Amino acid sequence: MSEEDIERFEDDMEIRLWREYRDVLPMFSFVVETERRFYLANHVEVREHEGPGGVWFEVELGDAWVWDMYRPARFVGKVRVVTTRDVNVEELVRKEIAPDDALGASAPPEPQA
Repeated sequence: MSEEDIERFEDDMEIRLWREYRDVLPMFSFVVETERRFYLANHVEVREHEGPGGVWFEVELGDAWVWDMYRPARFVGKVRVVTTRDVNVEELVRKEIAPDDALGASAPPEPQA
């Protein structure tokens, strides 16, 4: 396998991962980013701890999806992350979309009598 074949394979995997992310995003309530991973989750709990080496964080996620193209299974029931680095948690805003809007076209307004 040539280096070019490997690059093509990795590019294809990244595109598939991005498409999967786009498809599963509406299923989740939170986006969580750590120094090592990116997650989507429906339950997030962050606890800050003080230790001899300074502050560290314990993050527990429930019903999660992991952005990692090398994992065969990206859906995870529970995740526990321990880190001394930043943890970013964003709550996703759910917007109700009419079926026509989801297809990229709005239905014309109905005529009024």
